[in-house]
Amino acid sequence: MTARKPTIDDVARDSGVARTTVSRVLNGGPNVRPEVRDRVLASVAALNYRVNPQARSLAGGGSRMLALVLASDLEAEPNSFYASALELGALRECLALGFQLMTRHVPQQSPDRREQVLELMTTQRCQGLILTPPFADDATLIEEIRRQGCHVATISPGGPGRSAADGVGIDDEAGGYDIARHLLELGHRRFAFISGIEGHLSAEQRLDGLKRALRERGLDPAAVTVVRGDFTFRSGSVLAARLFAQPNPPTALVCANDDMAAGALSAAHGRGLDVPGHLSITGFDDTPVSEIVWPPLATVHQPLKDMGGAAVRIIAERLAGTRRGADWRFTVLPHAVVARASAGRAAPIFATASA
Repeated sequence: MTARKPTIDDVARDSGVARTTVSRVLNGGPNVRPEVRDRVLASVAALNYRVNPQARSLAGGGSRMLALVLASDLEAEPNSFYASALELGALRECLALGFQLMTRHVPQQSPDRREQVLELMTTQRCQGLILTPPFADDATLIEEIRRQGCHVATISPGGPGRSAADGVGIDDEAGGYDIARHLLELGHRRFAFISGIEGHLSAEQRLDGLKRALRERGLDPAAVTVVRGDFTFRSGSVLAARLFAQPNPPTALVCANDDMAAGALSAAHGRGLDVPGHLSITGFDDTPVSEIVWPPLATVHQPLKDMGGAAVRIIAERLAGTRRGADWRFTVLPHAVVARASAGRAAPIFATASA
């Protein structure tokens, strides 16, 4: 015999609320106090309750399908954790609210990239799209999605995308500022920055924050050496090696994500440089790779799983009518500098090791 599957009535009894209240929570409906919603979701998790998305789709007339749209580069290795963390957070929230989630990787350099995103509404009958950079920055794409009757939530939007749809993310400029302040307090004065792919506005905002911190200390932001990577380990390794070979190399290398910082760390080891004795290296995101390299990477934590879950809730609220009109809201989640061993006090003289 198999164990009986929990029902919505079991969730109602366990959480001490009416069956209709459980239904409103699972459907993202209005008039539910936050503490009640949390109690119901805790019961859903404790009982391992699963909504039947097919039955709900038939009853409600909608597909209950959402799509998480991620940028990809067919010529480069994938980011180690960023995409999977967003997907995990979105999946958890979809499970709680009774949605299905599909993930679609779209090459950001493809001439028909917008068409590939838009076809998700016709071929997959998606009720909502979650856009990540650089698609989250594309106000024209967002407007076309909405014109076709689909809801949009953006993750880490920049530029025009910030005011074109409901979104969620951290303050990237403040994150760049805070990690630069950390390095400045350690005595660093010569900086380099490995940025991401062109058009990735959140990475550019991190550079803006770094430059703001330098201006406050009376340093020339134009003196920062900026090179462009593609968020991969390989690009961090290649570009860092070039920076280390300069006549006056940086004592602090700030990278726009952890994968590139791990690549830079590998290049430093290959050149015989002591990190953080000769130079400090920092990342961004606080992904698992930042803790498993040696020395562990100083970085900026952003709550990626929370961001994915928040994007799902945004669409659920739009579908339920609890968010109305064009009063697009951007939800700022907290970030924090994670001080680890890859960032230390600046050496009085950068000791160049032989190649």
